[in-house]
Amino acid sequence: MIRLVKRPVPSKAWSWATPLIAVLATMIAGGILFAVLGKNPVEAIRVIFWDPLFGPNAGYFRGQLLVKAAPLILIASGLAVGFKAGIWNIGAEGQYIIGAICGAALALAVYPTESAWLFPAMVILGALGGFLWGLIPALLKVIFGTNEILVSLMLVYVAQNLLAYMAFGPLKNPEGYGFPGSRNLQQYASAHNPELIAGTGAHWGVLAALIAVIGAYILMHRHIAGFRIRVAGEAPRAARFAGVVPARLVVFCLGLSGALAGLAGLFEVAGPSGQITDSFNAGYGFTAIIVAFLGRLHPIGILLAGLLMALTYIGGDMAQLMLSLPSAAIQVFQGMLLFFLLGFDLLTNYRVRIGRARA
Repeated sequence: MIRLVKRPVPSKAWSWATPLIAVLATMIAGGILFAVLGKNPVEAIRVIFWDPLFGPNAGYFRGQLLVKAAPLILIASGLAVGFKAGIWNIGAEGQYIIGAICGAALALAVYPTESAWLFPAMVILGALGGFLWGLIPALLKVIFGTNEILVSLMLVYVAQNLLAYMAFGPLKNPEGYGFPGSRNLQQYASAHNPELIAGTGAHWGVLAALIAVIGAYILMHRHIAGFRIRVAGEAPRAARFAGVVPARLVVFCLGLSGALAGLAGLFEVAGPSGQITDSFNAGYGFTAIIVAFLGRLHPIGILLAGLLMALTYIGGDMAQLMLSLPSAAIQVFQGMLLFFLLGFDLLTNYRVRIGRARA
């Protein structure tokens, strides 16, 4: 029989090998899925993982890689801090939406004013909006003992309905001939999030993502607060002796992750997306959860995982166009990555034993 035997100490080797094995298993299982759909599995994997980096027009797609990866890395960096402390923010998608609405609302309220203060103010409002939306599950948990997983997740649906209301109501473009959606901020110079280096795709959101990675590393590995966060996640009782106040930790982690998600939404609506629409949210808040775990909740790992997930976004779009793969198949392919990651992660804490059971 096959048995799982708990390891005395979690295996560091398996901890770092698991993401690589999960990616390989995803390629194999994804290849089988594509074959069932009547496509060449080798060609499909090549289009997803190889062509965006080394194929025709690779220069353009490499720039898009940064555009797609930035919000994932920014959101995942905040989520990882909370996850390390055992505080589970599953509603980053909602905080992402609220950050975009808050920042865009300021720009649209003062349109067509052109001023140097506008974009920095939008950034502050975007972060503040995400922060306040993240505080809702934090305060409910601290005051009433509610479950932050359920509350943060349910708030995503509230944010989505608020987004639709804004797109069809207060933020609707008065010159849009009745179509839902706000004015395009890409045509509003002071509110636009432009490329910092032409042709690279790198905008202020990319820079913010890099700063978030560096900041998260310093916080978690070079600051006493990071030590307290790790202790709170690994040994909650011992954390009290280390000076951890649970209520403050909950507010800090959910507020920080909300602020970073709000920033991601602001940079997206002021840059690549350009406007508030009822379909503005692209699932970055949920995908960032995969990025955080794929990166082992480590800032450097999150940076690499964010680039990998961005690659599947771009390669998936190419596969849909070139191989006529359905979008649902690409979403299943991305979901497989989290499935295999969680499955193989079991081997970090358990050994597999094959043999007869003892009497």
